[in-house]
Amino acid sequence: MTGSATSRRCEDPRPSGPRPLITFVELTWVEKRVETWIRFGRHTCEEIINRHRRVLGFPANTVFCFVRWAANDYGTILSRLDIIRAVDEGTPFQTLSFVRPGGEILLRVSGWPKVWSALQAIDAIQTRGIDPAHVSPDYWRHVHNRLTAGQEPRAYTVEQHRAFLLRRRAGP
Repeated sequence: MTGSATSRRCEDPRPSGPRPLITFVELTWVEKRVETWIRFGRHTCEEIINRHRRVLGFPANTVFCFVRWAANDYGTILSRLDIIRAVDEGTPFQTLSFVRPGGEILLRVSGWPKVWSALQAIDAIQTRGIDPAHVSPDYWRHVHNRLTAGQEPRAYTVEQHRAFLLRRRAGP
């Protein structure tokens, strides 16, 4: 698990407000049954519910990868990977299981072969010395589209990343 865990509890800063400025993700870990984890992303708070469940909080506009896997007595029944951007107040969002209030889905794949391909794309980015949480959202959409079409996504290069950072610095 990556991120910057703190001992601060994840509490809704405005329980009576329209929606929180923190995106909450509930993680469950029951060995060989239900395993959910964050592959990358920086959370700002963590609340341990019990020995199998905890909640992480991500500030608005941060990107993180949420992986879910589940099995029964006969084998795997769920493999899913979502790359999500945490939403800010007033921003439209999609709802996801175990993510409150939801987020902007940049990549969503189901089924172990596609999840494995997405994990390989993340690993390739990290081997280039780039934090996947800082990659261009358009690249994650590209990976989503290519994997959905059954094609290999193009590699994310250091030059692409540099150009993305310069565009972001220049503003809208």
